[in-house]
Amino acid sequence: MEYQERATPVVGAVLWKRQLDSATGETPIMPDGCLDLLWDGTRLFVAGPDTAARWHRSPAGTTFVGLRFSGGLGPTLLGVPADELLDRSANLEDLWPGRQVRVLTEQVEADAPTALEAWVVRRVARCDQDPFGPRVLAMAKEGTPIAVMAERLSISPRQLHRRCLPAFGYGPRRLSRVVRFQRALEEVRCGIPLAQVAAASGYADQAHLSREVRSLAGTTPRALLGDPYVVDSRANRSTGRPSGSWTTA
Repeated sequence: MEYQERATPVVGAVLWKRQLDSATGETPIMPDGCLDLLWDGTRLFVAGPDTAARWHRSPAGTTFVGLRFSGGLGPTLLGVPADELLDRSANLEDLWPGRQVRVLTEQVEADAPTALEAWVVRRVARCDQDPFGPRVLAMAKEGTPIAVMAERLSISPRQLHRRCLPAFGYGPRRLSRVVRFQRALEEVRCGIPLAQVAAASGYADQAHLSREVRSLAGTTPRALLGDPYVVDSRANRSTGRPSGSWTTA
């Protein structure tokens, strides 16, 4: 499997592509609090946020090109609340008017990366962006307690939870868990010992990290370390490490 990504001019949107080799069967998709707009060579579809890892099977040789949206940007641009797509994917034709889907599909068929990047630039120029999503995501990455998040946003914890659902698919508590888990995966990919990963990622101890891996990834840390897809791929990152050109995992 080959995975590449690059920045777009839109903050919170990363363009990526992934080609599955002849030996690839099922691949694990880790939760990241994002929405993705994807092209698989035949159709456009939207992958919603996941509460835990799920397995995805595609024919060998399939090439995916997609836009990954973080910080609540996806629901704004795609016009669908994240919680309506929680733990599932939907064809774009089921979410948009047919004519809009046909026009974008024709453009993507000709040159998927160029067409998707051009679409997100045009789309963001027409949408009013709510700073709520990026602010919550930034606080989640900092490990900010829920009560403090709500206080900083001048809303109640219940209102915070309610507003997070359409932006991220789930409430701020699970979002914080997912963000911390993604940070731990980054450390795991670098070959850092699990005890150090736990400390650096904000877990109480290695046992706490192990429980979260079981809960969110459905496996053990040892099995996670032994999975070359998880360790070597950037395909599950929430925002990636974009640059002006394609970077390869």
